[in-house]
Amino acid sequence: MDTSVKYVRGPTTHDRTFLEEVIAQTPVDDPRLAYCVQCGTCGGSCPSGADMDYSPRELFAMIDANMREEVLSSNTPWYCVSCYYCMVRCPQDVHITDVMYTLKRMAVREGFSHESNAKDAPDFSETFIDFVENYGRSFELGLATLYHLRHHPLNAVRMATGMGFDLFRKGRMNLLPTRIENIDQLKAILAEAKAIGGNGDANL
Repeated sequence: MDTSVKYVRGPTTHDRTFLEEVIAQTPVDDPRLAYCVQCGTCGGSCPSGADMDYSPRELFAMIDANMREEVLSSNTPWYCVSCYYCMVRCPQDVHITDVMYTLKRMAVREGFSHESNAKDAPDFSETFIDFVENYGRSFELGLATLYHLRHHPLNAVRMATGMGFDLFRKGRMNLLPTRIENIDQLKAILAEAKAIGGNGDANL
């Protein structure tokens, strides 16, 4: 009987290490996560590094050490702004940003995202995606309003009477969202991305 571990995309299985799971669930042929040499270039390049619980290299070492709960409850993936600067500078060509997306999906799916001190981030991300799917672009007023009303209602009032009013007065903020042309084409692309990612995981 062949008892070797296979990198098969799909749900968590108990016959794989956490590292193998992350590699298998990252939608690239080889995210090269196992090639990390712990040089720290990623963390030193990250504009959000100072706000992260752990630097990317620390997180990768924790993945290798099977520290599943600590990794998935960390705020590190949620502070990734997808600038890809870390990937550009990585000497081992590790797909760092792609791995961060994988960790976000796993954290939401397994219920760890609400244990992070960035626990509002998944809701913010989903609201952003809803606007993109329906209009083809973000709608800043709606995004900020929904986020603050759900999580920080007092901030919503302060922003509306302060910065929000100034932006509207200067014509820098629309009161209603606008839809791009050929939205059906974008929806078809997003649907295909979800099908590739599986179970709507392309939302994160």
